Amino acid sequence: MLSSLFFSMLVGATPCLVPPVRAAVVDPFRQPGCSYCPGNRGIEYEPPAGTAVTSAAAGTVSFAGAVAGTLYVVVEHLDGYRTTYGRLASTSVRRGEMINSGQLVGVTTDRLFFGLRLRDDYLDPAPLLGRIVVRPYLVPLDGANRHAPSTARLVCR
Repeated sequence: MLSSLFFSMLVGATPCLVPPVRAAVVDPFRQPGCSYCPGNRGIEYEPPAGTAVTSAAAGTVSFAGAVAGTLYVVVEHLDGYRTTYGRLASTSVRRGEMINSGQLVGVTTDRLFFGLRLRDDYLDPAPLLGRIVVRPYLVPLDGANRHAPSTARLVCR
């Protein structure tokens, strides 16, 4: 199965990324004025500690480890795109590993940094994040324990 990012790059459309966690964004992207200037080079979520973090798209892990005592995972995608997952409590992937969209990459601390780069340029990932939509399911009134069919899909803006 092709990831949405891979498929969109093949057809030349805007990438659609799967959100890495279901949580509120507490610090949005702020483009830095220069390479060393202040800003927020991604977005930050505030999920409960221990929340599973999943890959926004398929790719190859180019880095998984600590930077200044903080755990990060970087995944390289086609055409120079890279996603970064930071402030992790633990990682579950290794450098060189090929991963799928939605695959576990780690577990959060109290916050999650999620960044996107195209080659060396920082991008705001928020406009490229899709949302998971599930078709409504009516629960039987007779108390029968029937499970809803899996209808979840990624919808992009």
